[in-house]
Amino acid sequence: MNSKVTSFISAVLLLAVCACNGGKENPTEPTDNVKTSPEALAFTAEPQTLALTVNAGEAFQAYCNDDWVSVDPSYTAAASGTVNVTVAENMDFEPRSTELVIKAGTVRHKVAVSQAGATAPSIVAPEGYRLVWNDEFDKAGKPDENEWWYETGGGGWGNNELQNYVAQAKDGEELAVVSGGSLKVTAKKIGSTVYSIRMNTRKAWTYGWIEAKLKVSDAHGSWPAFWMMPQNYKTWPGDGEIDIMEYAISTQGKNYSSSSIHCNAFNHMKGTQKTHKQSVSNAASEYHVYACEWTAEWMKFYIDGKQHLMVSNDGQGYDHWPFYTPFYIKFNMAWGGNMGGTVNEDELPAVMEVDYVRVFQKK
Repeated sequence: MNSKVTSFISAVLLLAVCACNGGKENPTEPTDNVKTSPEALAFTAEPQTLALTVNAGEAFQAYCNDDWVSVDPSYTAAASGTVNVTVAENMDFEPRSTELVIKAGTVRHKVAVSQAGATAPSIVAPEGYRLVWNDEFDKAGKPDENEWWYETGGGGWGNNELQNYVAQAKDGEELAVVSGGSLKVTAKKIGSTVYSIRMNTRKAWTYGWIEAKLKVSDAHGSWPAFWMMPQNYKTWPGDGEIDIMEYAISTQGKNYSSSSIHCNAFNHMKGTQKTHKQSVSNAASEYHVYACEWTAEWMKFYIDGKQHLMVSNDGQGYDHWPFYTPFYIKFNMAWGGNMGGTVNEDELPAVMEVDYVRVFQKK
């Protein structure tokens, strides 16, 4: 086609587009005349509600696509009004942000929403580490269901244990409860059965410094434990188990705590587990800090900052060292069984108190 003819056709088409758009080459965006006061919303880390005054010039809708923000009312027939914007508690240490949208006709007016991160407690991290998760158990009531879940049932749990685990409470008796600044994990006889708690973190970690400040129980038959299992558990002992603290007065003696690891090569079914028993003064009446420092090369176990066990990765693969995947934290109070030993129900209830649990990882 002749180049002059092509140029003429292009010019005609351009004029037609401009005519449709009011003489302009590009259609205009609808004018945003929506006004809000304040122009942006800034929240603290706590649950909070702030009022947003909107002048939209016509009926408007307010919404946010993030579920930690809610708006009431979400629709207003009047041309102006006030909506209440509420945020859920931000339990992470990092701040977060999103946008609130005011829809008025074809206009989409956006209001910036920001929320501060939770204030990290005044915790001194081990050298080279930073705090990544913790529960200080400073809010009375049920343990936070966003952070913890429960295993339930009886059947001995592979160790001939006698208790039946329940989710938080049984017949109105709270067996996992936060009060006075600590978590109480309790084994108690209700009717003819001993009920107890086996609770787990929803989060899991690979490597780090994991510690908890605990008081245990001197009830004969009690077996309180602070330990870890793999998030993607399929087989025991193959996938590994990390026992940071186990206390059983009937089999280990009073004021003696043990730490262990279990895997295919090293486990108590073969009598080959890597373990060590350490004396702990007044274990049931005073708090002590039990910790595991876990790296790709080794694990070190501590009581009150003093190392009492080290287990090295011998480089012989999965059977010897499956500890390279995410593990979650467990607290439980077993009753009787292979390690709990001889029981005395007259000494129930048996209680383990947890002042805090913390996870640190390398910076």
